[in-house]
Amino acid sequence: MPPTAGADPRPLTDEPLCIDLLNTRWIDAAGRHDLLDSLDGLATWLAGPLVARALGDAAVPVDHATLERLLQARTALDRAIANPRHPDAAAVDALNAVLAHGHRGHRLTPDGPDTFVEVEVPSWLPAWRAAEDYLRLLADRPERIRSCTNSECILHFYDVSKNGTRRWCSMAGCGNRAKAQRHYARQKKA
Repeated sequence: MPPTAGADPRPLTDEPLCIDLLNTRWIDAAGRHDLLDSLDGLATWLAGPLVARALGDAAVPVDHATLERLLQARTALDRAIANPRHPDAAAVDALNAVLAHGHRGHRLTPDGPDTFVEVEVPSWLPAWRAAEDYLRLLADRPERIRSCTNSECILHFYDVSKNGTRRWCSMAGCGNRAKAQRHYARQKKA
């Protein structure tokens, strides 16, 4: 039976593609989760609107090769995001290993200039696009690439707030928990 896309169970999904890939792992009251632990999870991730936009009309197979390549990209991004401004040599090598499987090209069409992405095989496209997206964020505002300040949360986000002071993956989740903990601590002191 071919893999099927289900409803995306993740608590945070409106982040840039590279961070969305990192956020395929999360922790909640039920424990640790990994959306990419099966081909059905891969199908769900690929069917998401953000990913679908990034891949365009490309036919990406929902198979073990695509999953393996995405996991390689997620591991590389995980290493790189630990220190976005000054990644260590292993992080640089891991991300470049993913990027080596494709490139962006330019051409002139009758309608004007055009860019295109070319990868070795279609199963590399989602991984390559996620790695490329990370480079875009680094070039734009690397200081806005953050992990949630809740020590029990493993989610990441790209801070697009006006003043750049976002601290939690979501105000409704980790932000409210932090406020409740501070309130409880104040009440306990009083």
